[in-house]
Amino acid sequence: LSSLPLQILLYVNGIYYVFYFLATLAMIIYKSQVFSYPDDFLAPDLAVLFLMAILEVPRLYLGFKGNLTEAEAPLGLSLGLTVGSVVLCVYLLLWQTHVLWADVLLNALLLVAYALESGLKVTAIAAFVS
Repeated sequence: LSSLPLQILLYVNGIYYVFYFLATLAMIIYKSQVFSYPDDFLAPDLAVLFLMAILEVPRLYLGFKGNLTEAEAPLGLSLGLTVGSVVLCVYLLLWQTHVLWADVLLNALLLVAYALESGLKVTAIAAFVS
């Protein structure tokens, strides 16, 4: 009953997130050097990025584990962590100090991946329960 599309998407999302993290970190460093980036706002933007990275590890692990063992609880926890990741992603998309077009592109792709993944998780949980 485990979902192959979900497993593939979790794997691809894990690889994409490494790229996303490094690119976003590089852009924050770039913006802090090129633009007038108030020091009071640099720390929260970096904190959100690192909190998102910390949240991503258990989210992906629980998603992999829940799908492969056909267990609802880990998939449900992963789905809950996805909500937190979406909130942090929306912060980086809309409310960080400077938003570049590359920020919009990276965050939009990540939000699409989260949406697809969430739909597949709900479908997998429904299949496991019945």
